Amino acid sequence: MKQMKSLMLLIALMMAVTATAEVRMPAFFGDNMVLQQQSDAPLWGWATPKKKVTVSPSWSEESYTTKADEQGRWRVSLPTPEAGGPYSITISDGEELTLQNVMLGEVWICSGQSNMEMPMKGFKNQPVENGNLDAAKGTNPNIRLFTVKRNAQLEAVEDVTGKWAEAKPLSIRDFSATAYYFGRMIEEELQVPVGLICVAWGGSACEAWMTPEMLSAFPQVKLPATQAEVDKTKQRCPTALWNGMLKPLVGMAMRGVIWYQGCDNWNRAYYYADLHATMIRGWREQWGIGDFPFYYCQIAPFDYDIITAVGQPRYNSAYLREQQAKVEHMVPNTGMAVLLDVGMERGIHPYDKQTPGERLALHALSKTYGFEGIYCDSPVFKGIEIKGNVVEVSFDRSPMWISCKHGFASKCFEVAGEDRVFYPAKAEVKQKKMIVSSEQVPNPVAVRYGFKDWVVGDLFGSDGLPISSFRSDDWADPAPIKQ
Repeated sequence: MKQMKSLMLLIALMMAVTATAEVRMPAFFGDNMVLQQQSDAPLWGWATPKKKVTVSPSWSEESYTTKADEQGRWRVSLPTPEAGGPYSITISDGEELTLQNVMLGEVWICSGQSNMEMPMKGFKNQPVENGNLDAAKGTNPNIRLFTVKRNAQLEAVEDVTGKWAEAKPLSIRDFSATAYYFGRMIEEELQVPVGLICVAWGGSACEAWMTPEMLSAFPQVKLPATQAEVDKTKQRCPTALWNGMLKPLVGMAMRGVIWYQGCDNWNRAYYYADLHATMIRGWREQWGIGDFPFYYCQIAPFDYDIITAVGQPRYNSAYLREQQAKVEHMVPNTGMAVLLDVGMERGIHPYDKQTPGERLALHALSKTYGFEGIYCDSPVFKGIEIKGNVVEVSFDRSPMWISCKHGFASKCFEVAGEDRVFYPAKAEVKQKKMIVSSEQVPNPVAVRYGFKDWVVGDLFGSDGLPISSFRSDDWADPAPIKQ
């Protein structure tokens, strides 16, 4: 009996050694993946400790070698040519692992909260407009999809759960709608493979996607000390999603990031611009590949009273949109997709996901890929000039001037006098300016446009891109209103 136990122990040890010796890679290096073209693409994983690891891509006669460290970790830099495929990549330390059906193309990370996570099949009671038909018609081996499974952690992990899939009706239905429409447009215009990695969790806070170092400038943010604290608030817990979902991806070759987040931060908007700008800079520092493109959606209008409990303070989400609008002017190589025209009064998840995805794609095509003739930036508020009882509002980034959804008049302007009380205003287009007035405000001093939780934006650049809500005043945010 004792000999039998010893034999079983020996077999178990041999099995453990064999398992340790197996060449492994993180889940995002797998069959059907897209690897960033024309880059020195890092690959890494685990193998037999201290053994030589050889990486052989089928697009080249060259092989690349390194040595696994004492823990079996290894890393190589793999030069990639122009887009193409399918290829294979063989990794060997004596035992071989081969990645099949690998494409070289453009890789984008797609992150944020529920409006990025929302799949093409929609949420229950909340469909994606045209999602079923677009998924049914979407089969395309040039588009590859990877969704990182939700994971909130106190400490950084080394791998994620997920699997690459070619774009087919089933895989499209389960993938981020905003990201899919972005990738579809990029693939259509570039005619190269596109890999999309969705790293999103509904209801997540911006703070959850940041490291302690990034958050050190924000003393109002309390960092977790135990996993139990993380488990209590999960996707809203500072650092938890960076550790559990994003950190494992850091260093992989990619072109850039698209981001759709902010709803969770609406009730603490006052520091969001600095917070988000710090997050972008922090991600870039972690990746170490320079100021990669970072394009993001401004949150769409929604009546936040619906999700505010009775007796709790009410906040105007226009202040959050205002903060978001600052970020593209604070951080280089960024751009914001304005969504003031596609919100839903009683739905925080607008059904229209094609518009956000394609507006993000306009930024990428124009700024990252250099397509001429594509305009991506919405006009922005420049200033006002008061002439008697009339306010003239001017704009920057409006080479084709401005237009209104309702002919030449907007329904979304307000003006105020010295008493700081805003009244609905008459607002008409005059070439590249808006002429705003109200009979109730004979001596105006300030003007606001769309500066409410819920509004249907009706002011556009002549290129069809909506103008964000804005205000000319810098009056302190009013105290939250008690219900």
